[in-house]
Amino acid sequence: MARTGDIGVAAATAIGVGGMMGAGLYTLVGLAAHTAGVWIWASFLVGGVVSVFSVYSYAKLGARYPSRGGAAEFLIRCFGDSLVAGGLNIFQFLGWIIAMALYATGFSGYVLHLVRHEGSAWVGKAIGVGLVLFLMGANFIGAKAVGRAELVVVGIELVIIVGFVVAAALRATPSNFSEDTGGDGLLGMLIAAGLLYVTYEGFGVVTNSAGNMADPRKQLPRAMYLALGIVVTVYVVVAIMILMVLPLAIVEANAGHVLSEAGRAAAGQAGFIIIGVAALLATASGVNATLYGNANLAYTVAKTGEMPADFARGVWRSGTWGLVAAAALTCLFVVAFPLSSVGQMASMAFLIVYGAVSFGHLRVRRETGARAPLLIASVVLNAGLFALLLYYSVTEGSTAAATTLLLVLVASFAFEYAYRRATGRRLRVAAQ
Repeated sequence: MARTGDIGVAAATAIGVGGMMGAGLYTLVGLAAHTAGVWIWASFLVGGVVSVFSVYSYAKLGARYPSRGGAAEFLIRCFGDSLVAGGLNIFQFLGWIIAMALYATGFSGYVLHLVRHEGSAWVGKAIGVGLVLFLMGANFIGAKAVGRAELVVVGIELVIIVGFVVAAALRATPSNFSEDTGGDGLLGMLIAAGLLYVTYEGFGVVTNSAGNMADPRKQLPRAMYLALGIVVTVYVVVAIMILMVLPLAIVEANAGHVLSEAGRAAAGQAGFIIIGVAALLATASGVNATLYGNANLAYTVAKTGEMPADFARGVWRSGTWGLVAAAALTCLFVVAFPLSSVGQMASMAFLIVYGAVSFGHLRVRRETGARAPLLIASVVLNAGLFALLLYYSVTEGSTAAATTLLLVLVASFAFEYAYRRATGRRLRVAAQ
């Protein structure tokens, strides 16, 4: 177990990069091209800029309230013992469920593409469900070993991405940017920024390490900004390289697995296979890390009184309910929704959570030393991207995604209200 001072800026930065970079990059670039056209790279940049303000809010909160609880504890600190804090934490738990469904669906898409299967969609859903169940069992059997494997996967991913960028640069065709810009102009680029926002959702994991830093007030912000800067740079460069080796029409036609096709264009069949395998590692790793993290989020919110006490057992302490519930709900979303829908729902969910944290932060800003204008900017920007993505979901016929997410939000507060009335439990946080 890490001791205070064990985690420095470099280690925390690595945690942040590992938390953000991976599955979303492999699954959502092609979908974003439908509205952004060749300006996908700008959508990544806009999403990164919006994330800067959320990172500012999280860094200030994490430095003031260092714990492993992250956003779960921040919401309680900001809103107190209230239905708002409890409902948002239940919603956050479900938001991670939707993100796992996105990664599992992306995994199945790459499997089918690698084996050139074009049959029933239910084959892909079965693969996604099988992945979730397999990783649930792996966490039961050897959670510590699986956790160490995450570090290896992140290292492999970085090497492969750098290799792809180099190979693509040698085969680049700059005219792809001018022949067909596609998309829906500025509005389409901003909508795509909202869709791609989920690719940055992992920055919050850095705050969980604050309790193990010697000086979190200085080290935590540095690590979070550095991690975000690295990831934004990688995303922008990779998006540009994809468009340098593939015409926009090919990007859109291979929406769920465009990176493997870019690998083929950059390095032939070997590139196709290597990028495809990297995508499988990234998406499986995303499910695994989120499954374990969500089980422990359930542990945290159960300890504070927002979920049944049976959830208040960590995965390594023979806890089962949080892990099983997370896996079962993930399988339900995998079966019920296609990649585009879970992608939209995941991004909208995190836009709500991060915006809510910044809004609540305004109430305790004197304790954290945060500047109100920057917190307000975070709230406004998150709300703006959410509104654009909601608008797109409704107008483009994806009403099921928007409706389901709003029902999940309402159900989260309904559950919290009913649970508090039935048990009389109150929220608890550790004293600082």
